[in-house]
Amino acid sequence: MAKANNTPASVPKASAQIEWQYYPRSRKAPPLAESLVHAFVGEAGRIASESFDLASNEVLEALREPLQVIGFEVESGKHKDEKVCVPVLFGRGGAIEKSFDADAYHRAGGFVLEVEAGRGVVNHQFLKDLFQACMMYEVNYLAIAIRRVYKGARDFETVCRFFDHCTQATALNFRWKAYLLLGIDPEVPGLVFLAVSL
Repeated sequence: MAKANNTPASVPKASAQIEWQYYPRSRKAPPLAESLVHAFVGEAGRIASESFDLASNEVLEALREPLQVIGFEVESGKHKDEKVCVPVLFGRGGAIEKSFDADAYHRAGGFVLEVEAGRGVVNHQFLKDLFQACMMYEVNYLAIAIRRVYKGARDFETVCRFFDHCTQATALNFRWKAYLLLGIDPEVPGLVFLAVSL
């Protein structure tokens, strides 16, 4: 495997196909989040939903190499030995008693990536991803890739509004530090990216 490189050449700007916003706006995105953005920007021509109707696993496969270059383990299939398991609970003798599967995981950075190329909003999958990540051992960041537009619905905007409300709600107290929102240009419906620092 190639040596992990977590430092991007420069902070990715919103491009013709990818846009992103980091929250809170008073903080700069950490280098690993910037590298993840670069991975999506670099593969936008292969995963944009206006050109391709890809399933989540197909999007993940297109991102496999750039993710591995920056140090992510990436799911390679649905069999037990092909999945990326992240511990949740430990039992007797320190054995893993409960774990959740992630699409990709950067162990050293405590960074989980989930790719939802369809049901991210309609089935509230982004919330399931969020709550599972909250329980994962030593996970500090969560990235959710989701379509900007899915079946006519503006999924990216829906997720953005949800996290905008989370940052403003005083009654909701997750252990988050920051959020990163990344999306496909409104004229080019495709994948969006959300990273939540837990």
